[in-house]
Amino acid sequence: MAFMSRHVLIEERLRQSLSPTHLSIENESHKHSVKPGSETHFKIVVVSAAFEGLGAVARQRKVNQALREVFDAGLHALTMHVATPAEWATSSEVRESPECLGGSKKTRARPEGEA
Repeated sequence: MAFMSRHVLIEERLRQSLSPTHLSIENESHKHSVKPGSETHFKIVVVSAAFEGLGAVARQRKVNQALREVFDAGLHALTMHVATPAEWATSSEVRESPECLGGSKKTRARPEGEA
């Protein structure tokens, strides 16, 4: 089997399992303490009728299930925005991903008394 980028694998798995009407995938690895060219941190927007009648946690579980193989192969973090087509039609606003709090990208404030 030929090498497939993680970005392409994410797209393939989500299209196969959720048949999205809208799908965007952004590699946000460069915002984290990883080697240049890494594919470990992604942000996705998935709009699918497969989410009809499901709450937020059930929707996220469907995405995680579709991407199980990708997580097992090294996907570290996934920010996701999931919506039904009707929800997307009324509000297509997507929040920014949280800032990296690990490694050398951000210095975290230490609690009082911690050295």
